[in-house]
Amino acid sequence: MAPTSNDDILRALGRVEGRLTGIEENVSLLREEVSDEKQNAHESRSVIHRRLDEQGTQINLLDKAVVINTGVDAQVRDELKSIKETVQKNNEAVQPTLEEWKRLKTLGYGISGLIAFAGLTIGGMVAYASDGAAAWIKHWLKIN
Repeated sequence: MAPTSNDDILRALGRVEGRLTGIEENVSLLREEVSDEKQNAHESRSVIHRRLDEQGTQINLLDKAVVINTGVDAQVRDELKSIKETVQKNNEAVQPTLEEWKRLKTLGYGISGLIAFAGLTIGGMVAYASDGAAAWIKHWLKIN
């Protein structure tokens, strides 16, 4: 092979330098792209963390609402139990009076029936006796 001349070496160095410049440009472009990707990834993670924080806050609020509702439900159950016990006590206290009232009501129906029967009986007797009484009064007044 022929010995390499200075011109050949300079040309080769120029080509290498040109390639290095191209590589440097590509590395620079890659750095910009990686930097952009890092920035996008950072923003994306920031959005995800913000959403997770919001969801954590919402879950916390829901937990508090559930605790409050559970407390209210327990209070309502206690109140209903208390009201039920009061109604049962009142029912037990009033029950003898209701039984006595039913007995008096039945007795009243019986007495009303007896009075109606007595009235019908007396009415029938008066109707039966009225013929005889009318004849006796006519005889006594001498009306024929």
